[in-house]
Amino acid sequence: MISWISRILVPLVISYIVGFGVLSKRPVFDDFLAGAKDGAKTAAELLPTLAGLLTAVGVIRASGLLEAVCDCLSGPAQWLHLPTPLIPLTLVRLISNSAATGLALDIFKSYGPDSYLGMAASVMMSSTETVFYCVSIYFGSIHVTKTRYVLPGALIATAAGIGASVFFSKPI
Repeated sequence: MISWISRILVPLVISYIVGFGVLSKRPVFDDFLAGAKDGAKTAAELLPTLAGLLTAVGVIRASGLLEAVCDCLSGPAQWLHLPTPLIPLTLVRLISNSAATGLALDIFKSYGPDSYLGMAASVMMSSTETVFYCVSIYFGSIHVTKTRYVLPGALIATAAGIGASVFFSKPI
């Protein structure tokens, strides 16, 4: 039943939108083209930010800076009961989902997906957000420069997700 609903849902939604536009005597194709043009313009404006973030993550990983920062943070991480192999994942997850996915796959290869570290990495990937990426892309697309409480709130939520991933993944 769910498979049938998922196959029929997209054509149904498209038909509804087009039908509503035709019945309300809107130029549906012109509206579509205007929206596509605006979307392409927004994507072009966001491209430098996206390229900068991806380049920064690549440079940080390749230069060894990530490992050096993780070595410095291993003491406080142990005090917080955060396993050392999860430190790079927590830092990179703030910036890039794809780089964090690569680190999570490295944890899976080294420790196994069903291990404590594998489970914690999985929960962390699903309960945290790429804070700096989202703030820069979303606010950059609408040219907002004063984010007020967005960044502290997002970092607190991410810290809660990291804590939950470590706590709930512990073996009983």
